[in-house]
Amino acid sequence: MPSTAGQRPALHYAGRVEFLPDHMWQAIQSAFSGIERGAWIRFFVALAGLALAFAAALFSTVTRQSGNIVATAVLASLALILAGVVAVTTVPYLARRVAVARVRDALDYDVTREGLVYSVFVLVIGVAALNTGNNLLFIVVSAMLAAIVVSGVASASVLRGLELDVSVPAHVFAGSTSLARLTLHNRRRRAPSFSVSVVPPRRKPAGKRWWWERSSISLPLNAEPGREWFRVPDLQLRARREAASTPAIFSTPVYFPYIAARTAATADVELRFHRRGRYQQESFGIATRFPFSFLVKTRRIALAREVIVYPPVEPPDEMFEILPMITGEFETFVRGRGHDLHRIREHLPEDSARHVDWKATAKSMSLKVREFTREDERKLRIVFDNPAPGVVPEAAYEQAVEMAASLGWHFADEPTELSFAAPGYGGSDDVYEFLRYLALVEPGAGESILDQLEVTDDYNVILTARPRGSIPTRLWACSYFVFMG
Repeated sequence: MPSTAGQRPALHYAGRVEFLPDHMWQAIQSAFSGIERGAWIRFFVALAGLALAFAAALFSTVTRQSGNIVATAVLASLALILAGVVAVTTVPYLARRVAVARVRDALDYDVTREGLVYSVFVLVIGVAALNTGNNLLFIVVSAMLAAIVVSGVASASVLRGLELDVSVPAHVFAGSTSLARLTLHNRRRRAPSFSVSVVPPRRKPAGKRWWWERSSISLPLNAEPGREWFRVPDLQLRARREAASTPAIFSTPVYFPYIAARTAATADVELRFHRRGRYQQESFGIATRFPFSFLVKTRRIALAREVIVYPPVEPPDEMFEILPMITGEFETFVRGRGHDLHRIREHLPEDSARHVDWKATAKSMSLKVREFTREDERKLRIVFDNPAPGVVPEAAYEQAVEMAASLGWHFADEPTELSFAAPGYGGSDDVYEFLRYLALVEPGAGESILDQLEVTDDYNVILTARPRGSIPTRLWACSYFVFMG
């Protein structure tokens, strides 16, 4: 029987057809919308593994009573191995999805070499206890297993109550060393924290995964279409790939041996970036091996930080070659009052008598005046004409970016009214805004800025990849050109 408007597919019961109203259908959908298929699959796989472990333990008892020592050892070992695999692979995975906020802390577990050796000893002693029935061995195994439980509780207690604050420098230049500060606050009233490290976030490998992990929440970055059970939207997948490709800020752990209760510990970290660009970190980790180093337990903290690394402003060799020429042409372009002599010329009616050069007047037998540069009207504009991709080699492009940054940094300390122009640049006169633009700039496919560049009172220093014959004539008289490549 077809459904009518406002109703959903029918339920067949006792020979009758009854329709579900919209509000009931929406309630059912909302109830099942938060179910993760991957988690349920792993849960049932864990139940199957525990059932097999229980069956192996029962059969090992039967074989021990029958006197088959080899079968008893094999079945007992199989039971312990299955139980251990379920405990390591499933319990932490499901624990992170518990609805209680206090238990749902994002934790990562990594078994250490010491933990593996300890687990082997527990397994051997456990097999020996099952084979011999010695009560002392059972007590030893119980104590060793209790030590694992105590280690987990103690490490979780150490990580609880810790808050992280990360301060990154506002201005960072490539090739230079800068300092960032990490601060760990222990908010607990009485209990201190021991042996804690702030570590960078762990990136999951993009290789193959187990079949039960092929869900939308654990899709590999290099997954092929049709190979996953649930397709992730293209925007979400693209965002994950971009986040994975963006270099991180911190790459080494920072160790804090002791943090007293209701206090904070700080550590300064040296940052050194070899290339310009954007460096960001979406999260950090607080890890500990306390107390027995069986596990490295890491608590993930969502704390986003971003650093824009400017190009290096150390003057390159080419800058020392062209800087005198730029300065000379700039001084020639600027005229007026000042302290630096510009030239000696003929006297004009509007000139002041105090500027008359009497020696030059006596020699030439005509009235001469001295003309000076006007320091209060030194206007310089640095223009970065961003070329299209492939026009210049990558090395030449990076050299031009560094040249523009070095020129801007150099003239920012001079008594000059400085401005900047570039394709897509906002037009701010702040040198740090221009350095930020140069830090993120890439070869663009837009038109050259020189065709739209207006001639003003500013003297232009233009970095461009255009041929000399294609440059507008109006710019030659008021500009100095640096050709890329």
